[in-house]
Amino acid sequence: MSDILIDAAFDSGNIEVVSISGASATLRIPKDAGAEFAQWFHFRVAGAAGRELELRIVDLNASAYPAGWPGYRACVSEDRAWWGRADTTFDKGADNGTLTIRYAPAGELAWFAYFAPYSLERHHDLVSEAAASEGVAYRCLGHSLDGRPIDCLEMGEGGIPVWLFARQHPGESMAEWWMEGALEALCDPADPVARVLRAKCRLYVVPNCNPDGAFRGHLRTNAAGVNLNREWHAPSADRSPEVLAIRNAMDASGVRFAMDVHGDEAIAANFLAGFEGIPSWTEALGGEFDRYKAILERRSPDFQTRLGYPPARSGHANLSMSTNQLAERFGACAMTLEMPFKDNQDLPDPDQGWSPERSKLLARDCLGALAEWLG
Repeated sequence: MSDILIDAAFDSGNIEVVSISGASATLRIPKDAGAEFAQWFHFRVAGAAGRELELRIVDLNASAYPAGWPGYRACVSEDRAWWGRADTTFDKGADNGTLTIRYAPAGELAWFAYFAPYSLERHHDLVSEAAASEGVAYRCLGHSLDGRPIDCLEMGEGGIPVWLFARQHPGESMAEWWMEGALEALCDPADPVARVLRAKCRLYVVPNCNPDGAFRGHLRTNAAGVNLNREWHAPSADRSPEVLAIRNAMDASGVRFAMDVHGDEAIAANFLAGFEGIPSWTEALGGEFDRYKAILERRSPDFQTRLGYPPARSGHANLSMSTNQLAERFGACAMTLEMPFKDNQDLPDPDQGWSPERSKLLARDCLGALAEWLG
């Protein structure tokens, strides 16, 4: 029987084929161009009908986040619309860390990814549909290093500036699925939460801060190999024009509330990271963040506060990161939302794990929490 074929020369594709024998393959994840990060994979297998695939991804002890592999199951789709999870095991001792994916497709083609991809074509559809909605204004904040627009959607008649932005780390594709859910709600004239928010706020929504990295199949960096979420203290046109464009727009609008949407490789939970440790931290500002967390935990069974990142010590916040920079720069209640690549261990889904659908639903709960937080 002939060997399967494996391709990744498409939007967000990323894999290196080491060898193929029949329905088995040994693979490796290439690093982001110009950087040392390797974790995101997205590839297509052809010639798979009636065969049980065995796909081994090796050298993962040297990946960006080795702790992300134990307990992880690879995402798989045969129609590129619904993404499930394949049978997956990780052996730290085999070939410097090996993830083995087993799957028997019904048809000739199967697509595998670290998380369900969010393509640039879907991004453009999302932006176009939102921009055509009543009361929504489109603005190009600037351009990426590869010349792609940094799209921003603005809406609301209120005076409270709210910024929602995602995919500084392009491989964290759940972040733009979250954005799709948020924009569907915000652009719905019948949605009661959207009506409250648009009456009280001016909302600025940037669904994809890093379109170059997304298209190139990077995990964390832009076209220059720069981690955008370490550029907020001093963004530059030659290294990080994406952050420079967004921060300049924020300087013009002001920021009262900001949410930077991400994904976490290792922690099987949804959680928020705050701005503890900024020089101008106050009990009052910290209390605003704690109150938002408490509201979201009450509203969403998919959110919790038990697991997360340890807070920075007083005076030790990293101001190159957006959440810390925005809290310090504007006195904003800023936060980073992290969603899992694995699953929510407190409410697991054996078929999909954490998924695009759940990301979109969490966005609605986040917006509802914001409306309640504003009072």
